[in-house]
Amino acid sequence: MCRGVLYLCKRVQYLASLPWRAESRNEQSENKPSERRYSSDVEVGNIDDRLVPRHEIREVLDRFPDIQTEDEFTGDEYRVDEADEFYCDYDSTWENEQRENPPRRKTYQTRGHRNHKFSRFENAARDMWTYRHDYPNLRGTQNFNEQEYDAKPNLNFYLGNTPSLPDGVYIHQFHDEWKGKYAKLERVHTFIQWLFPLQEPGMNYEAKTLTKQEIQDFLDSKPAKDNLLKSYKLMLDFYGIKLENPTTGKVMRAEHWNERFQNLNSHTHNNLRITRILKCLGTLGYRHYQAPLVRFFLEETLINRELQSVKDSALSYFVFAVLDKQERRKLLRFAYEHYEPKDQFVWCPKKIQMAWSNLWHEQNQLNCEGNGWGKTSMHCK
Repeated sequence: MCRGVLYLCKRVQYLASLPWRAESRNEQSENKPSERRYSSDVEVGNIDDRLVPRHEIREVLDRFPDIQTEDEFTGDEYRVDEADEFYCDYDSTWENEQRENPPRRKTYQTRGHRNHKFSRFENAARDMWTYRHDYPNLRGTQNFNEQEYDAKPNLNFYLGNTPSLPDGVYIHQFHDEWKGKYAKLERVHTFIQWLFPLQEPGMNYEAKTLTKQEIQDFLDSKPAKDNLLKSYKLMLDFYGIKLENPTTGKVMRAEHWNERFQNLNSHTHNNLRITRILKCLGTLGYRHYQAPLVRFFLEETLINRELQSVKDSALSYFVFAVLDKQERRKLLRFAYEHYEPKDQFVWCPKKIQMAWSNLWHEQNQLNCEGNGWGKTSMHCK
């Protein structure tokens, strides 16, 4: 009886990660609350039956309609300290409180040897922390920038009033004439800052950074947002990807994916472009598109073993561009589950990695016992 209750509790604990739980849960990001569900949430149709059979999920919900589930990432096992081997000062993913100011650089003698892979992640984390916290170092210069860019060049470009510089291309020309022109999209480096503007400068010095007021005006403009969606589809096509569901942001391979994946592997500067695209989506009204695109790259690199030249950027940059903290945690758990060898996974504190490994081991044992398999079964070793 006790074993059966424990088994049921473990099943219910897993339900905390499912999207059809209470809609009143307010998932927070660093700078603002989430306004909708993301397509990277586990859907009932996509749940691994080896973990939780569909009929059992429905039976539990029908029998216990008043079950209250907690956030799946709460608990002592998700409280990390600075002595952790893979604790990163600039990774706020596992913090429960928002930190306004960037952390001061520290050296911890207790951490032992810090490998090169972790050091690269730490450098990336500094940049991504600044983005997720809305560029706190820019606040002192915001009034100057607002006056200098009063003409709102990025918004006017997206409304079709002005062309990009120095190329002199209007937004409708990009959408109508550049789609499928893969050689041009690869060769020209001055358009990406116009198609996906940020509050930080890029390599095109004739492009202008976004201001706070310009961002707000952009978010209030349906034509501008519609054109941004077209720009996103343009670049997805360039990468061999297509938008499967405009509502959720779910993406999938396009028919020409093989050719375009080869280009991605051989031209790694596109990793910088993808990072910019993800940041722009989060800034200009398509933050719910971030997690599905990152999940796609994690699946291609870690499961399908494609795009190996993209893998490090996906883990160090793409994941940490996702503004929604809960989605970012889910992506990291997914990445750790499929990353090999696991002892080289540096993008999450060691304590949390051990908690996940222990949980999966317990779930595997419970599944074996619940299905009547002995410990000698090949599924339960």
